[in-house]
Amino acid sequence: MKITAVETFLVPPRWLFCRVATDEGLVGWGEPVVEGRAETVRAAVGELTELLLGQDPRRIEDLWQTMTKAAFYRGGPVLSSAVAGIDQALWDILGHSLGVPVHQLLGGAVRDRVRVYGWIGGDEPAELAEAAAAQVEAGLTAVKMNASGRIGRLPTPAETAGVVSRLAAVREVLGEHRDVAVDFHGRFTVAAARRVIPLLAPLHPLFVEEPVLPEYGHRLADVVAASTVPVACGERLFSRTDYLPALAAGVAVVQPDLSHAGGISEVRRIASLAEAYDALLAPHCPLGPIALAASLQVAFATPNFLIQEQSIGIHYNRDAELLDYVLDRAPFAFPDGYVRITDAPGLGVRIDEAAVRRADAVGHRWRPPVWRHDDGSFAEW
Repeated sequence: MKITAVETFLVPPRWLFCRVATDEGLVGWGEPVVEGRAETVRAAVGELTELLLGQDPRRIEDLWQTMTKAAFYRGGPVLSSAVAGIDQALWDILGHSLGVPVHQLLGGAVRDRVRVYGWIGGDEPAELAEAAAAQVEAGLTAVKMNASGRIGRLPTPAETAGVVSRLAAVREVLGEHRDVAVDFHGRFTVAAARRVIPLLAPLHPLFVEEPVLPEYGHRLADVVAASTVPVACGERLFSRTDYLPALAAGVAVVQPDLSHAGGISEVRRIASLAEAYDALLAPHCPLGPIALAASLQVAFATPNFLIQEQSIGIHYNRDAELLDYVLDRAPFAFPDGYVRITDAPGLGVRIDEAAVRRADAVGHRWRPPVWRHDDGSFAEW
């Protein structure tokens, strides 16, 4: 079996899909994207295609090593995301060639269902309780919210109280038998995070996510030591070596993105590394159906898995929805907050190729917002 073509598709609301074709008619799908830099990743996939044409797609590890190392300059979000999407597609092909789901190829399932959570906002507090109630009504047992919107480098007493009151409002809706994670989104300084996180402990968040920017990872240990609240990070880390300092700092949860951190191949290794530190896996995934399908395959086969993010109904999805690009929605159903395991081959998702090609004809130019502090200086989004 040989790879004959690699195509990419720029699909709304902000995603990039890739399709790897073979001379035996088998096709694999992947989702290589950096949100806001989809065109750049598309170019990187095109460059990597030169290494893939004519190769056996089932030699996944060899192709992964070649794609990540056959250049003097390595790593970074663009290259790692391009590799990630291709890697997903290669696992998809391998699964289809053998007639088995990817989780079976990863050693077999260790669970028969995967708990998922949904996003409820938090930049603006007015609708938080209503959004939490809607997710509970949809069947979820866990949600995630932003700690705040734009916030000062050293928050005022009012800003600090606002973070606590947001979480308190959601906790009141959820009660004691559901979970809420709090995403700091890298908006807080180390000092601000150390001040605010301990105040959240009585409300028992599942974890606080990305309390500081990844470039201040050398200060993570100080943040972890400030509170008993579990600290999570990793959506902007892209390899095992990126994660090692965070794990050494004591983070409780790692959040690699299957479309950023080298795909299924590397995320499995990140999960194993985390297990050695007694840390849990909660993959980042505010993306499309292929990224979610790949994440679920890893979750089914990973002992130290905690919970899976999914983007159905997320506020980014204004021009299209995750389910718009699949032929069968059943694999993504979560009536009781869990996605059930299936024996569908490959990634377990059937992509609507006609819908993808129509969407690519429209494309998108999604960009993150640019925020400013009151004094006009740049603010973290």
